[in-house]
Amino acid sequence: MKKVLFVCVENSCRSQMAEGFAWLFGKGIFEPYSAGSKPSGKVNPMAVEVMKEADIDISSQKSKSFNNLSVKEFDMVITLGCGDVCPFIPAKKHIEWKIDDPKGKDMEYFRIVRDNIQSHVKKLAEAMSNNERGR
Repeated sequence: MKKVLFVCVENSCRSQMAEGFAWLFGKGIFEPYSAGSKPSGKVNPMAVEVMKEADIDISSQKSKSFNNLSVKEFDMVITLGCGDVCPFIPAKKHIEWKIDDPKGKDMEYFRIVRDNIQSHVKKLAEAMSNNERGR
């Protein structure tokens, strides 16, 4: 199974939500991970709450750096709007999703970001599934 890493600055909002959706949509297609360039050490409670609204529990996920991951080689690294702040992590493929950081914003903004991430992850899983079937 392909290994996909989602990266944002603090690994507390965007990449955590992406990992949560990836466990749902990528099941049997790819193995998701998330990390941050400057991890906060905790998952943002508002991210946990909006994901709970989508019936996905990310409350047990941890904010971590790339160095804390058990896996060091990835098939794909997806950065979520952190630009130059994200470290370069070796992978076969790199993708940048320009998604705004919801940190410090209200719940409605978190929901908009969540829905945007959900759409991106769903499309990724569909594309990867189609590629596997095409082989």
